[in-house]
Amino acid sequence: MNSLRFFLDSRFGLVAGGIGALALVSTILARPQTAAPVAAPLNGGAERIGEAVCIACHAPQNKQFSHTQHAGVFRLNPKNEKEKLSCEACHGPGSNHVKEPANRGSLIGFTKEWGTPVAQQTAMCLACHEGGERMFWPGSPHASNQLGCSDCHNPMAKISATGLLKKPTINETCYTCHQQQRAEFAKRSHMPVNEGKLSCVDCHNPHGSTSKALLKNDSVNETCYNCHAEKRGPFLWEHAPVRENCLNCHAAHGSNHDKLLTVARPFSCQQCHDNTNHQSSLYNAGQLVGGGAAPSTRIIGRSCQNCHSQIHGSNHPAGARFQR
Repeated sequence: MNSLRFFLDSRFGLVAGGIGALALVSTILARPQTAAPVAAPLNGGAERIGEAVCIACHAPQNKQFSHTQHAGVFRLNPKNEKEKLSCEACHGPGSNHVKEPANRGSLIGFTKEWGTPVAQQTAMCLACHEGGERMFWPGSPHASNQLGCSDCHNPMAKISATGLLKKPTINETCYTCHQQQRAEFAKRSHMPVNEGKLSCVDCHNPHGSTSKALLKNDSVNETCYNCHAEKRGPFLWEHAPVRENCLNCHAAHGSNHDKLLTVARPFSCQQCHDNTNHQSSLYNAGQLVGGGAAPSTRIIGRSCQNCHSQIHGSNHPAGARFQR
């Protein structure tokens, strides 16, 4: 009571002897409390029947399930009453399902064909897996596109080494929907995802994040710096597009140009540096390979970076042009 009175006094300028903070506090506390909404009974008010009854009919499913992490937890080391329910912890009470096996409303199913609303499927999973990496699932792009947990995971079979995924690896699971990124990883210059040195979740959190593209960090640059720490700086001489966003010059997943560049050098540089005699005279159409004139020697090798080698930033006192 005293702490609430202090809050009201400091927040609204109430003083004892003025409006009367105590009177206001008493009014607030006297208001009838609205009861929390009661969840509808699962599966039409069905009753628990126990795992043994489920296994009697679903022997193949039990054989697959027995190898999973869920089975180990539910059967060998349950930490609460819900986990002791095993099958019914996820699918809900099964008595109505026993009476009417063909009635799909009598059980919570985790496939598109079963018909259980995605929100209800997700709620059953989040009952145990809420928080942590799934803190930002509500409102995430995947949730907004009506994806359910079972679109990526298969809790009934051990198909993947970790995560109970529906495919053998994280990348293959993501490729189910993200075909464009799969094509980019097959390009000449690409992140080493197909080689197994990286996976999609090294950069992205598929369960939701506070940044665009489900990045695990606050920005593209912070994500890149996890591996490319030498590009972080701080630098005495900073290159503005580098500091702004790595994607100004590089493709995130793959490119047919060297170093994942979105445009080959020197054209990548000339997108910004096109208003001086240095660039326009050296790199005109005639001096390019196949352009008709003698190719400029300065487009060979790393092109602009033959001279401006420290293009991401320099700490040399004379490095204003990123040459050292």
